[in-house]
Amino acid sequence: MSTAIAQEAARRRTFAVISHPDAGKSTMTEALALHASAITEAGAVHGKAGRRGVTSDWMDMEKARGISITSAALRFEYRGHMFNLVDTPGHADFSEDTYRVLAAVDCAVMLLDAAKGMEPQTLKLFEVCRHRRIPVITFVNKWDRPGREALELLDEIQEKTGLKPTPITWPIGTGGFFHGVIDRIADRAVRYTRTPGGATKAIETELTPERAVAEIGEDWERSRDEADLLTAIGSDHDQKAFESHETTPVLFGAALSNFGVGRLLDAMVDLAPPPAPRPDVKGDPRPLEEPFSGLVFKVQANMDPSHRDRIAFVRVCSGRFERGMVLTHAATGRPFATKYAQSVFGQERATIDEAYPGDVIGLVNATALRPGDTLYDGRAVEFPKIPSFAPEHFWTARVRDSSRSKQFRKGIEQMEAEGVVQVLRSEIRGDQSPVLAAVGPMQFDVVKHRLAGEFNTEIALDRLDFSLARLTDAESAPVLTRQRGVEVLTRTIDGALLALFTDEWRMRGVLRDHPDLVLEPLLADTRA
Repeated sequence: MSTAIAQEAARRRTFAVISHPDAGKSTMTEALALHASAITEAGAVHGKAGRRGVTSDWMDMEKARGISITSAALRFEYRGHMFNLVDTPGHADFSEDTYRVLAAVDCAVMLLDAAKGMEPQTLKLFEVCRHRRIPVITFVNKWDRPGREALELLDEIQEKTGLKPTPITWPIGTGGFFHGVIDRIADRAVRYTRTPGGATKAIETELTPERAVAEIGEDWERSRDEADLLTAIGSDHDQKAFESHETTPVLFGAALSNFGVGRLLDAMVDLAPPPAPRPDVKGDPRPLEEPFSGLVFKVQANMDPSHRDRIAFVRVCSGRFERGMVLTHAATGRPFATKYAQSVFGQERATIDEAYPGDVIGLVNATALRPGDTLYDGRAVEFPKIPSFAPEHFWTARVRDSSRSKQFRKGIEQMEAEGVVQVLRSEIRGDQSPVLAAVGPMQFDVVKHRLAGEFNTEIALDRLDFSLARLTDAESAPVLTRQRGVEVLTRTIDGALLALFTDEWRMRGVLRDHPDLVLEPLLADTRA
């Protein structure tokens, strides 16, 4: 059995697609699924009349706005390997969801916009990957549009991330005049021809040097000279350096046109690391061959409106999962039955009977599970919790129709359990008007939209003039509540006391007058 588990784990590739907003993550996710033959026709994220939405954007709000606001999992096979691809939210307001996803993957594909390069959110995500020791493959997207010089982008990547870029492919033609790529590992040139609408795979034609000169001319000569320069300066791929987080392989392409996407899939098979033993809370790695263990990294309700169920996404960390097995929930010590286990492809789901390290499975009606929980079989284990971010925006919520109060409370509890927002309670406002706390203001739009759509409950939101939260204790709370510009609330999910301040200047003033107060940063105060 242990040999079978090791063999199955070796053919798993579990990765996330991450980037700055509008760099093309969902389009890339769709293109990868297309090239793996998991779908027959790619959608579009631009919301044009008559065009399909992307597979991973299943929420109505995502389809309407043309952005991803929640992570989604896609599972498919390619070249004898099982891919677990997790698409992540694009907007910075949902970076906490991205952080959760990064707790469950072994590699990341970072998209850069060819015209914009290293944007702020991109750099933050690079830092999160560095902190989590997640190898990063970089894909320079939108090369079929006007953009910056390729060598200039490489310099920027190295300057801002400290990772040495080692191009796997090199573009033939400048941004906006994209003929194809030089594959520096396979030592060949490939020309791309776009299919109508970019809905199916691009046509790839291998070019001999003689044909490239005849058909492409100066652009070929220039790209070949630049590729030779990369070799001369030592920018060739080194697998050990990549896995040690010293380098990032780079590919060029255009996801919307399906240029270079197949080569990225091949790079994931050939270069991306398979699952490895995951450290527990004590720092001891749990061997892959140990009995089943898994990390819950996301909980999502009502993906299937006809059933209104709740699904917990679990990354298999060790052992073999079998549907129906009874596991132990590490947080409570209680048994957890897995009768309803599914593989996920966007909003579509199918029953799954077994899974191995690296796989992402969906456990249905998992009302007891929360992001960061551990499930295990056999020897007890608990993996490190997924930290919550420090909220920076605070709004009160109240139901517009008092007859919907029960649905309102149920909906707010659901949003809290999923990690959409943190829910705070104050003695002054009571349960009828909880305070919602979030990293970004768009999270409140999600709450309002989902309460209306899933619970048929309209709410009113009122902004509070706070921008900073700190953990405090019962002894400090009475002093803090007497201060101007300060409010103490209870976080309902764990009972923690949070002191809210209008700004950092106000907090420093309170500490100056009362230096013995307990005010601690919330866990994971570093934004992704």
